[in-house]
Amino acid sequence: MYKIESIEDIISDNFFETVNIKNRQEYRNRLLKLIEDKKKYILTENGNAPKYLKALEEMPSVKPITLDLCSDRIKIGSNSDISKQDRNSLIKSLYKLMPWRKGPYRLFGIDIDSEWESHLKWNRIKDKIAPLKNRRVLDIGSSSGYYMFKMAALKPKIVIGLEPYLTFYFQYKALTRYINLPNIFCIPAKSEEFPIMENYFDSIFCMGILYHARSPVDFLKRINKSLKKGGEIILETLIIEGDDSKAFFPEKRYAQMNNIYFLPTILCLKNWLKRAGFKNIRIVDITKTTVKEQRKTDWVNTQSLEDFLDKDDFNKTVEGYPAPIRAAALANAI
Repeated sequence: MYKIESIEDIISDNFFETVNIKNRQEYRNRLLKLIEDKKKYILTENGNAPKYLKALEEMPSVKPITLDLCSDRIKIGSNSDISKQDRNSLIKSLYKLMPWRKGPYRLFGIDIDSEWESHLKWNRIKDKIAPLKNRRVLDIGSSSGYYMFKMAALKPKIVIGLEPYLTFYFQYKALTRYINLPNIFCIPAKSEEFPIMENYFDSIFCMGILYHARSPVDFLKRINKSLKKGGEIILETLIIEGDDSKAFFPEKRYAQMNNIYFLPTILCLKNWLKRAGFKNIRIVDITKTTVKEQRKTDWVNTQSLEDFLDKDDFNKTVEGYPAPIRAAALANAI
């Protein structure tokens, strides 16, 4: 069976050499337990895991000659690096890992057209965030690793991704079969399961996650506690329009999603950040989500944004709520 390599990598001495925090041994023990619990879950309890493990096992053992992490479409190898037979085998394995939400990628000439054109979001923030060189970075909700790979090109000291959904975690594992990036790790866990590394991270990315939190201020406080003094949160979330400080709470679903809780106005979002102990809060982007950025492709076997909007008025969701608008905010831990 395919080895879950990143779990062994995470518990290696190489990883813990980068962990210079108080109560280091206690943290090590808690992290080891989390990883062992997740490994057990993946190997023995999750219904989809065998399918994903088999898909990875069937992926051909080939080496890319080139790697391009800087282009909008991340490119790993080229068509000339792989035989026709191996290419067909690889395509079958990649399709078994659908839906591909974040990307896009080109893997040995195979274009994986993800649901999200994730480079659009990255390009809106990349020149506004603090430089990532030699920084310790956490990416909450890292999905297939698209943003982690973008971060890796900027030479951080370490990047840790947290991705609880096994579909996306195994997409990351599939891609990293062909990418050798030191000090880039992913743990298949929720952020609240991950032991707090107090005053450890220089940058924490939280993009497309906050509206899933039942208590957004508590969620932001946890991030603040993990940041060094002056460390930066890169926060991207759904918002609603309005000049006052209020948040919208959908009755049941928002854009067909049932795990959406609070959508704040900009002022409300700033107040949340202040309450959570952040300073120097600045809004660096506000963008309405369109079907050019989020759409169904051959690599997505589910519905997408067009199905979640009112067919007669794209300014509304199917529930009659305002259509998705996203804001990106930067702030620093006090």
